[in-house]
Amino acid sequence: MPFLPISKQEIQALGWDEPDFVYVTGDAYVDHPSFGVAILSRMLEAQGYRVAILSQPDWHTCKDFTRFGRPKLGFLVTSGNIDSMVAHYTAAKRTRSDDLYSPGGRAGKRPDRAVIVYCQKIREAYGDVPILIGGLEASLRRFAHYDYWDDRVRPSILLDCGADLLMYGMGERSMTEIARRLKAGEPVASITDVRGTCFAVPTSQYIPRPAKECPSFELVATNKREYAVAARIQQDEQDAVRGKTIIQKHGKVILVQNPPSPPLAQAELDRVYELPYERAYHPIYESQGGVPAIKEVEFSITHNRGCFGACNFCSLAFHQGRQITCRSEESVLLEAKKLTKSPRFKGYIHDVGGPTANFRLPSCKKQKELGLCKGKKCLAPTPCKQLQVDHSEYLQLLRKLRALPGVKRVFIRSGIRYDYLIEDPDERFFKELVTYHVSGQLKVAPEHCAANVLDQMGKPHIEQYRRFSKRFYELTKSVGKEQYLVPYLMSSHPGSTLKDAVELAVFLKKEGVRPEQVQDFYPTPGTISTAMFYTGLDPYTMKDVYVPRSPREKAMQRALLQSFKPENRALVLEALKKAGRSDLIGFGPGCLIRPDQTVTAGKKTEKTGGKRGYGARKPQKKRKR
Repeated sequence: MPFLPISKQEIQALGWDEPDFVYVTGDAYVDHPSFGVAILSRMLEAQGYRVAILSQPDWHTCKDFTRFGRPKLGFLVTSGNIDSMVAHYTAAKRTRSDDLYSPGGRAGKRPDRAVIVYCQKIREAYGDVPILIGGLEASLRRFAHYDYWDDRVRPSILLDCGADLLMYGMGERSMTEIARRLKAGEPVASITDVRGTCFAVPTSQYIPRPAKECPSFELVATNKREYAVAARIQQDEQDAVRGKTIIQKHGKVILVQNPPSPPLAQAELDRVYELPYERAYHPIYESQGGVPAIKEVEFSITHNRGCFGACNFCSLAFHQGRQITCRSEESVLLEAKKLTKSPRFKGYIHDVGGPTANFRLPSCKKQKELGLCKGKKCLAPTPCKQLQVDHSEYLQLLRKLRALPGVKRVFIRSGIRYDYLIEDPDERFFKELVTYHVSGQLKVAPEHCAANVLDQMGKPHIEQYRRFSKRFYELTKSVGKEQYLVPYLMSSHPGSTLKDAVELAVFLKKEGVRPEQVQDFYPTPGTISTAMFYTGLDPYTMKDVYVPRSPREKAMQRALLQSFKPENRALVLEALKKAGRSDLIGFGPGCLIRPDQTVTAGKKTEKTGGKRGYGARKPQKKRKR
């Protein structure tokens, strides 16, 4: 099946008078199921709708937005796969030099706050045409939210952009119902009961319904305690089984969020991933160097959705939800067989994963009727006693994928929850993971080692990582391989003091881990951690949380995690003295840095720094210590 039309000429060649929907996106057009635009556009196509793609339009005038004429049913608008502000700026608010979702990886092809800008241009061009917004940027900004880049609370993006409806979360169900009702002639203003959507209505016209009320925009914009209260309500009701309608006043308007849309059943999810995707970027980008974002996912397979891990800094639980849904074994194998037929396929399936690769079961048996527990986590700080841990279904799937003709290796790169894996008394999956599915390095995410910081992150304590790490290297040795763990680490998360950062630096030194990259905490919309960053309060306890705010302290915390780098020496020295840990400056094996850059002893000169530049170490080195 060819790509969907991207020009007026292509629409005319198809014999269309007009498209039903024009899908506006801030990403380059990539027809692959890792891209939300591809999924919804192909789904609408399969239901008989005519969809045209308006990719990365020039937002300086209305001209590009009139390329296809006025659509019969409406415009669909998204910033793309990620928030446009995250796409443009680093955690230090510096402008990024590249954009993996744009042709040639070049930045500057979408505006800041893309959803708002695109909607304003559509209104300017067409007035009252129906506009539906969705995707991550809209989903995570659906309530009044703290905006890190403006350093203030902004109103719901629905009110800022002037769209008619906001679809949050995974939009297949809500999009299907809205499209059906628009096609039947129902005015968009009357579509106010679709699950997984938000709408706005004047206070004078609001019809009261059973709902949970958040503190108003005016309150959360001026009172940080009220903001924390609102953040907890929004997170607690993000459940398809027990979630309630939420309302939030914005002046003379009320924002209404209908309860979350139920996740797709397995057969429905199978159909979504079996749609006729080209699994490539549009040929128009070939001369510009292609679209870099396709490289990691072109030969990857998504087998599940949702994440009951629900880390406080991660937006997945607020967007996809915590309930796990997965595709059937037959559907995944069918996709793998299609991959082997591609002339670009070299025999390697890069990933069989999702938000968390090794989740295929609900976290417990009660959630189907009761939903997931409010205010509790399945894995942190310790695994829930009701947790069901079983990798047998995932293991069977991987075995069948490995056995397919034309498949040389099957890797898992999207993230293993080691705290879940280590609870499985059956080690078959662990052993085969180490034997067959690690491409030299396995990325895992302990994030920190200090218990108080991990509690604020919603992560398990470091003992779980130690258990996993020890067993990983034992199994690696037993199969005669040299493989390493690459831990993801985060500096300056709310709750992390300079002393906590020193504790993490000491932990890394003892473990022999030298991380190449360290992620400074990034306060993105819609997470509990961002609420902590803005308010200085834990929304679930209302206790004060220390927040590293100054650029200098953030730089010191980040430098401590890479204390072995000579260029970090001055910052590490400053941090150790400020934290009262001058005992870590010296020549002993536990010291982080030496008093001088070089130490001359006779004719021998020792230099700080290390031999290995990646976040791993040989397992036998640990045993020698």
